[in-house]
Amino acid sequence: MFFSFIIPVFNRPDEIKELLESFLGLNVDYKYEIVIVEDGSTETSESIVNDYKKQLDISYYFKQNSGPGDSRNFGMQKAKGDYFIILDSDVILPSNYLTEVDTFLNKNYYDCFGGPDAAHPSFTNLQKAINFAMTSFITTGGIRGGKQQVENFQPRSFNMGLSKKAFLDSGGFGKIHPGEDPDLSLRLLNLGYKTTLIKDAFVYHKRRISWSKFYKQVYKFGMVRPILNQWHPHSKSLVYWFPTLFSLGFLVSILLLVFKIAMPFYAYLFYFIIAFLVSLIVNKNIIVAFQSIVAIIVQFFGYGFGFFKSTFNLVVLRKQPQEAFPNLFF
Repeated sequence: MFFSFIIPVFNRPDEIKELLESFLGLNVDYKYEIVIVEDGSTETSESIVNDYKKQLDISYYFKQNSGPGDSRNFGMQKAKGDYFIILDSDVILPSNYLTEVDTFLNKNYYDCFGGPDAAHPSFTNLQKAINFAMTSFITTGGIRGGKQQVENFQPRSFNMGLSKKAFLDSGGFGKIHPGEDPDLSLRLLNLGYKTTLIKDAFVYHKRRISWSKFYKQVYKFGMVRPILNQWHPHSKSLVYWFPTLFSLGFLVSILLLVFKIAMPFYAYLFYFIIAFLVSLIVNKNIIVAFQSIVAIIVQFFGYGFGFFKSTFNLVVLRKQPQEAFPNLFF
């Protein structure tokens, strides 16, 4: 297979520099190409890309802003490879990344795969705490963290592979964002393609983010899921209600303390203590462990509120997704 890395970027030249630097550390002896798609940035990465053109096979394209999904489609249309690897600009590749992908696909071929994300030791405490909340088995079941190989996995576009054939048959990513990646995965499954998780093909996902940005991100994730459930009814699951129920239950447990009913609150307290200890063991940092609790609460409340709001608009008010949430569509 000839791999083409597809990387959209928007006003983040410093991130592209770090990512391209990690490409130089890949321990592979076969050719691949990198396609950078500048999505209407005012602060472009062109000069950074030019610095690496002698060392790496890079193509650079500038286009008007049309969103990350359309930019990935644009990049795949321009790419020369027969298998595309899609990355976000805020990731860093470990040296064995492409070896893991190539070895896996040569033994067990899939037209679409996803890989997990991890926190690099150099990341800030906040980045490590958010990574824990997003990947731990105690919050998301460990699927994003690559704890197990999963058939029919719904890859995320920060670390995702797609064959040229699957791209041409599916038409690539849609106009929704976020949510364009699970939407594509579900459409591929409907077309008869299989997807999987390659647990050892992880990337370091830097997530240049604050608490407010993290809340906004997971809030949008929550809003998107009912839309995907409407478009792909077979993908519905009670699991998606968990953050909403968790958040409501936590508020009720605090209210019950007024009436001296403490048992529900103690149950939540026990969960947070377990999460704290797990994070402490994983990150070996007590500050990260405390921040992990905050990250879990922000994640569940943000996603849970977004999911409930979207469900109410789509199911009760019977609004169309584009009408109810135009900011989610390009």
